[in-house]
Amino acid sequence: MKKWIVILVVIAAVAGIGGYAYWNYRRAQAMLHPKFYSGNGRLEATEIYVSSKLAGRIEKIFVKEGDLVKKGDKLVQMQTNTLEAEKAATLANIKVQEGELAMARATVKLKESAFSGAEKEFKRQSALISSNAVSQRVFDEAETQYNNAKADLEYARANVIAAEGRVAEQKAELQRIEADLADSTLVAAYDGRIQYLLAHEGEVLSAGGRVMNLVNLTDTYMTFFLPTSIAGRVQMGAEVKLIFDAAPQYAINARVTYIDPVAQFTPKSVETQVEREKLMFRIKANLDAEKLRQYISNVKTGLPGVAWVKLDPQADWQSAPVKTLRPAK
Repeated sequence: MKKWIVILVVIAAVAGIGGYAYWNYRRAQAMLHPKFYSGNGRLEATEIYVSSKLAGRIEKIFVKEGDLVKKGDKLVQMQTNTLEAEKAATLANIKVQEGELAMARATVKLKESAFSGAEKEFKRQSALISSNAVSQRVFDEAETQYNNAKADLEYARANVIAAEGRVAEQKAELQRIEADLADSTLVAAYDGRIQYLLAHEGEVLSAGGRVMNLVNLTDTYMTFFLPTSIAGRVQMGAEVKLIFDAAPQYAINARVTYIDPVAQFTPKSVETQVEREKLMFRIKANLDAEKLRQYISNVKTGLPGVAWVKLDPQADWQSAPVKTLRPAK
């Protein structure tokens, strides 16, 4: 009886040792070929400067720092009194030039009539001179009138072309002024948040002068760093889950949109937990723009967090090494 107990104990011990060894083997394999990997980072967004295309004075600023704006919202109105005066003068010039064009066209009709009469008379005298029915002097006079009428007609037609060009030039000038008037109203190019103002009402800006900074909240991403051995396995478009310190119970969907083609030295400690790695690759994961628009008022850049990237496209997020990934949103 004791013999069987000893045998069972030995078998159990061997099974335990074998199971432990197998578990260690699987754990080692998982560490050598992980299906998920993480890196630290902060939530960032593309920033743009709202600038004046033309030099001028700021007439009105419609937003303040921290305001949420939508694409197309009016942000700044520059003074346009000078442009309005230029527009009025150009409209007046167009009327003048159009009047001159009308006169030039009327002159062409007059010259065409004169040319037609002179041409008929010249042909008649040409037929008569061959039979000596008219004198050479009469024929020469008819020929001279014909040539003069022809030259006058060509000159009149050239005046029409010149007048048309002046009208087109003034209309092009009007289009430029109207474009400048439109550009004098600065609007939001994206859905976003006004981060800070750089100028105020009444200030005079040079061409290209900056008025404010706008954060494009529909282009929000996290940049993180992965070691060389892992970065080589990351694919463009790979699934990423972002977990922020402010809301660790949620995982936000994202996708890899950029992988740095060149390794770089170890970044600041806030960016990676593996300080002994000498070279790291920068990875960028963008959040879905449509989702961002739904929750745009809750998006705050600068939030620190962790990015978990799926290295194996066939892996299930349920097998990810952290539980906070499971209630992914």
